[in-house]
Amino acid sequence: MTRKLLTVLFLLPIIVSAQQVQNVPTMQVLFDSLKVNPQYKSNEIIMEKALLNKSLANSMLFPKIDAFGKYDYSSSPSGMVPVAPNHMMGMVKDPSVAQPFSQNIFRVGVGFSMPIFVKSIFTMAAKAKMMYQSAQVKADIDLLKNEAVIVSANANLIYIESLDKALEKKKESLQTVEEIVEIKVNNGRAPESALLKIKSGINNIDLMRAQIALNREKALTSIQTLTGLKIDSAVAMIQTNTYKSGELKVLEPMEKKIEATRLGFRAEREKLYPALVLNGNYNHAYANAYNNDDVVNTDFTTVGITLKIPIFERDQYKKMKLEKINVVEQQNELDKMRLEFTAEASQLENSLAIIINSEDLYKQSIEDKEELLNIAKVAYKSDRMSIEDYLKYEDDLLLEKSNLYKIEAQKWQTLMKLAVIYGNNIEEIVK
Repeated sequence: MTRKLLTVLFLLPIIVSAQQVQNVPTMQVLFDSLKVNPQYKSNEIIMEKALLNKSLANSMLFPKIDAFGKYDYSSSPSGMVPVAPNHMMGMVKDPSVAQPFSQNIFRVGVGFSMPIFVKSIFTMAAKAKMMYQSAQVKADIDLLKNEAVIVSANANLIYIESLDKALEKKKESLQTVEEIVEIKVNNGRAPESALLKIKSGINNIDLMRAQIALNREKALTSIQTLTGLKIDSAVAMIQTNTYKSGELKVLEPMEKKIEATRLGFRAEREKLYPALVLNGNYNHAYANAYNNDDVVNTDFTTVGITLKIPIFERDQYKKMKLEKINVVEQQNELDKMRLEFTAEASQLENSLAIIINSEDLYKQSIEDKEELLNIAKVAYKSDRMSIEDYLKYEDDLLLEKSNLYKIEAQKWQTLMKLAVIYGNNIEEIVK
């Protein structure tokens, strides 16, 4: 027992440590959380409705069976069942035979109908299938869009936090210089205004960091809104792949929707085609015969095939015209979207190349400005530089760092937009 207790006590820190590591958010955790988001579930509901519409169209090919009960009253005796003339002659000669005619007839039975050939039903089923495919592709594109929003928000969060660290570093640098300035002011080697300028610079940094804190909360909230996860800071992420250009996958939902609308137009036109329908009926009748008041229980069955040939249906022509206009309208919208996304993709690709080149230039510039700042600090200590000139070097370095962090965020955002346009798998691009 003691040995088991010691083993548990020894493993407990390891287990706790492992659980903490699992609880650390990763990009994959954010992506997985997105898939249980209500917005994603909305797309699943839309797909389910489209799938049900497909099943509904296919169900029209199955027979329809109805049971019925009926009471008929007529002012003169009516036939309960069809009677052949030869049989009727025998009934008339023998009054004791109850004739199947009555004024009050009770009926029960079963009727069915089933399409043998109705061309429009098959086309409507094809339309429903295409609408389901459109909903499926739209759900995939919407998921990519939301993943792109998460990556972009996280990149913005990294930019904000990096800028905050740069401001903190600048504050530490100014506080170091503040001590030097204070000594100089006390020794009469510098005016008191120099100390006020340093204090003002530190105060401005605090104000900037307060504003950054507000922007940081907005970025955190946008991620929480999509994933339902509350994180405390930016999630580490790396680029493991790049976008792959090709077809504009973002247009695929609209393309399939147009194809479905075309099928809808074809279905409306096919409703003017001849249709072949199988009909059947079983009828059981109960009544008192009109000739001798005896009870008559009889039944009959009919089965037939009906050929329906539409000759003139004005409303059908209007429906066809409406569907045709819908096709033209949607095609025009698709053409506009294609032009917009083609232009946007070209602009983003050119921008990405410029951003990547600028990123390298900013990194080199920061190294140079850090070295210049160190030189300026020595120069100020040696009274070879004014406090105003020194603060410019501090500002220049912060500005350059800000530009670098901002362009790094722009790189992620540009990459995500291209991934969505071309329908790339974002989870293979970002880890």
